[in-house]
Amino acid sequence: MASHLDLEEQEQLDQLKHFWNRYGNAITWVLIVIFGGFAAWNGYQYWQRTQAAQASALYDELDRAVQAKDLEKTQRVFDDIRSKFGRTSYAAQGGLLAAQTLFEKGKAEEAKAALNWVADQSGDEGLQAVARLRVAALQLDAKAYDEAMKTLSASFPAEFDALVADRKGDVLEAQGKTDEAVAQYQIAYKKLDDRSEYRRMVEVKLNALGVNPREPAAAAASNTEDKK
Repeated sequence: MASHLDLEEQEQLDQLKHFWNRYGNAITWVLIVIFGGFAAWNGYQYWQRTQAAQASALYDELDRAVQAKDLEKTQRVFDDIRSKFGRTSYAAQGGLLAAQTLFEKGKAEEAKAALNWVADQSGDEGLQAVARLRVAALQLDAKAYDEAMKTLSASFPAEFDALVADRKGDVLEAQGKTDEAVAQYQIAYKKLDDRSEYRRMVEVKLNALGVNPREPAAAAASNTEDKK
């Protein structure tokens, strides 16, 4: 009986050896790839967390420099976060923050450069859109109207349509193109929420150009009442 079991065990071992001799090398490589990929993924996740933590610390330092109105430190810290952690959202947000201080300190070109970097390098479409709108505002302030309109002709997420139309209206009004400006302001007015403070501001702009955006709605309501 024992001899019979020994023979069966020996046959199983022989089969296992044969299988391993034939497929063992391939199995080993598959396992190496699987566990290597798992280790690489964990390493990448750790690297991302480390990058985010370091970028966050630099962003906090940038925020303190902005609050202190320290122009030199603001520029230096922004350069650091841009060069070391340019792919993080902190770098893009830092660009918007730094541009604000640079502009307030009379460094319009430096502010525009920071905003252009955000518009070109950020992976966040919302931050890109904000940066482009602010660039257009700087170009408008510098009376670079054609450049401003070119900036506003870039691709924007749909939720920014009203803000883009309003900014285009500002540029066109500054050029004396009243009818075109009114058309853009009306687009902005229609796309903004009824309860939005920004919508009221657009309404003021239209009123200043002799247009009451509420008139069509009032006329429609009056016609409805007359039909009743």
